[in-house]
Amino acid sequence: MFQADVVHAGHLKLDGGAMFGVVPKRMWSKLNPPDDNNMCTWAMRCLLLRSADRCILIDTGMGNKQDEKFRSHFDPHGPQSLFDSLNALGVGSKDVTDVLLTHLHFDHCGGAIWKDENGQSAPAFPQATYWSNERHFQWAMHPNAREKASFLKENFLPLFENKQLEFMPDEQDFVFLPGISIRYTNGHTEAMMSPLVDTQFGQVRYCADVIPSQWHVGLPYVMAYDIRPLESIREKEIMMREACEKDQILFFEHDPVADCARVALDDAGRIQTIRVGTLSEY
Repeated sequence: MFQADVVHAGHLKLDGGAMFGVVPKRMWSKLNPPDDNNMCTWAMRCLLLRSADRCILIDTGMGNKQDEKFRSHFDPHGPQSLFDSLNALGVGSKDVTDVLLTHLHFDHCGGAIWKDENGQSAPAFPQATYWSNERHFQWAMHPNAREKASFLKENFLPLFENKQLEFMPDEQDFVFLPGISIRYTNGHTEAMMSPLVDTQFGQVRYCADVIPSQWHVGLPYVMAYDIRPLESIREKEIMMREACEKDQILFFEHDPVADCARVALDDAGRIQTIRVGTLSEY
């Protein structure tokens, strides 16, 4: 079992239509109201896992390397940052043993390499092994036109070149460590990791971008960013039905309000959220 703590890496803004896909604005705007540019605020929420001999971080947020022009598109903001959040938990950059990168989109792995006060970039966690899988890494190295702007090689290629990036087996429900298994999904992007972790709160499923927020529990709520939206729907349903059966906690990386939720089937067999809140409440 791992001690689990939420790590906040700040907020960013993303287009509401892109985040909610085919769902009409008159519906989604009541959930996460947009600004005048149709941009909604979203979290970059990571998860810290600690045991007697491991200190594991899942995802790293956007980081600080990108220039002002790039940052202006996404407006990273808020008082919380990756390192401040870790320090508040008593964790320094050299304490982290492993970093699981669910996928290599900039808002999930940008903090893997950090720019210091002198403008020099280096691995944010110098003692850590970073983890991806080869199928996704090759997908990111040779991106399609749809995802090209999200795969920034400066976020992950130096880790590979410095032999700090390792690949997990491309094997469904691979046991990374006792208490942590990895499921791969292919709707949002190729071979994205979704860890399932035994914690003091129960089993936690780190949903990454399969279910980025509480508002994406509904099956039609699929991001326009997804490369295979029908596969996303299928994968979401499998994940949520398992969560219903096993009373798992769904952890939301991008929800601006809630860390997580539990789901259950209603009398008609439909999936619904039954408890939404912060992880510490569980």
